[in-house]
Amino acid sequence: MNVKTGEHSHRPVALVTGAAVRIGRAIAQALAEAGYDLALHYHRSGQEAKDLATQLRNTDCSCELLRADLADTKQMCELLPAVLDCFSRLNLLVNNASIFENASLRKTELDLFDRHMTVNIKAPLFLSRDFANLVGKGHIINILDQRVRKVDKDYMAYTLSKKALANFTLMAAKELAPGIRVNGIAPGYILPPADTEPSDQRVVGKIPLQCQGELDNVVHAVKYLIKNPFVTGEILYVDGGESL
Repeated sequence: MNVKTGEHSHRPVALVTGAAVRIGRAIAQALAEAGYDLALHYHRSGQEAKDLATQLRNTDCSCELLRADLADTKQMCELLPAVLDCFSRLNLLVNNASIFENASLRKTELDLFDRHMTVNIKAPLFLSRDFANLVGKGHIINILDQRVRKVDKDYMAYTLSKKALANFTLMAAKELAPGIRVNGIAPGYILPPADTEPSDQRVVGKIPLQCQGELDNVVHAVKYLIKNPFVTGEILYVDGGESL
């Protein structure tokens, strides 16, 4: 794990996992604008992470890059202590990193199942545990998926892992209150998978609001949760009604 130490401001600090690309990147940028310093976790997207860090450092944001494979137990367990080594404090944990692979039950192999469960539920659970034990006060936001509200036979391991994360969100909110708030955001059709067309009108046609969402829609949900101290144990569906 690469860690850079240095002098930092007294702004609140957020750790965003999977911060280099897509939704994680948009959340990190929004948090910087909202006055947070950033611990940016990444795994394979090294260049994207460096570009984001350069962008944020050109503002008033102090920013550190932390590389970790969340499928590796040792690296996962080192992540929260590494953040505290960098900043000496942590106020917000955003569990965003996830694996998304398509396989029905009949086509789910053991390694595919293990990858999804390790990154999508085990890592957020133990990062939240470490946040509770090492920090003790603050806010956790878990990035879910609108699929958690439905019964969907596709993406079996992915969907099951996100359903587990949704239930964990509620359980953790109850246990960790009042010192730590725990909430979830369940995006819908915001960004298609990287290997598909930019916009699929067949999907859009099934959404009650008849449109594809934007990254700003998720960002607004994050901003709402961080600004409202009387909300915990909630899952915000940012999906145009798709989960209905």
